[in-house]
Amino acid sequence: MKLGLQLGYWGAQPPAGTAELVSAAEEAGFDAIFTAEAWGSDAFTPLAWWGRETSRVRLGTSIVQMSGRTPTSIAMHALTLDHLSGGRVVLGMGVSGPQVVEGWYGQPFSKPLARTREVVSIIRQVLAREEKVTNDGPHYPLPYVGEGATGLGKPLKPIVHPLRSDIPIWLGAEGPKNVAQTAEIADGWIPIFYTPKSAAMYQPWLDEGFAREGARRTRDDFEIAATCHVQITDDKQVVLDGMKPVTALYMGGMGAKDQNFHKQVFERMGYAELAAEVQALYLEGRKDEAAARIPDELVDDMHIIGSAGEVRERVAQWEETGVTTLLLSCRSAAEVREIAEVLA
Repeated sequence: MKLGLQLGYWGAQPPAGTAELVSAAEEAGFDAIFTAEAWGSDAFTPLAWWGRETSRVRLGTSIVQMSGRTPTSIAMHALTLDHLSGGRVVLGMGVSGPQVVEGWYGQPFSKPLARTREVVSIIRQVLAREEKVTNDGPHYPLPYVGEGATGLGKPLKPIVHPLRSDIPIWLGAEGPKNVAQTAEIADGWIPIFYTPKSAAMYQPWLDEGFAREGARRTRDDFEIAATCHVQITDDKQVVLDGMKPVTALYMGGMGAKDQNFHKQVFERMGYAELAAEVQALYLEGRKDEAAARIPDELVDDMHIIGSAGEVRERVAQWEETGVTTLLLSCRSAAEVREIAEVLA
């Protein structure tokens, strides 16, 4: 089991102490550091800024929102950073949701699976640098020949020769079709609410993707990087209670009322009635009541909290379900070192 430090995205201001966290992760044997983006800080710039002080850890995005850049632009970011880091980039991408895609990026959200397939194909063409990059798909046509086109566009290769012709691409995916496609076309999967209890639900979806003609990977070499809060503590209840507002936010406050992909995951996990109740409370502004409805067992399943022995036991359970990397949000360098020591 590998460990990744999840730096996430910024709040109202840049976070303090990040350099110390990254340094501790590198020294403690973490495999990677990851950055994220929503509609504020971007994923690539912090990764380059803090990654410059590292020499060993992989540098990953978890996740880059595909609608925020054209596929060739994403490929240029990855190609450039891969050179600067000596071949340590992991490109994690996802489609985000309609509120962000249409409200922030001003792009249509429709056909997310088809768009994902085109983005991955174009990026791989850029990195392979075997032929000039073209795409016949309707979402990202290259060259562009649609409304307003001059007719002067021509296929191009990247000027820079990529350091690696095949940078690992991991995809964030939640629904059955999206997970199956991820197993087919990607090198790894970044689930948001993967847990030991829900793991069995995902296996047929993954198997469907692995079985498709032309699938890139098998279970033996496919990465599953699950986000999980790990905390070593003698007061488990306090930590569980502290995690409930975040769970309520994703269950009830993310996305539109009728199209909340995170809520749908909880529904598939068997919490449909609870999710409906939490969403109703959250959308009424009764956030504390929504958080109070979250049961201890759900938070305990989603995260790894307890004594050192309990944490080691739970991590082994996650690994048995196929998880290859745990993406951890740590609050201090001391916490990074403690977790690494316990799990060494």
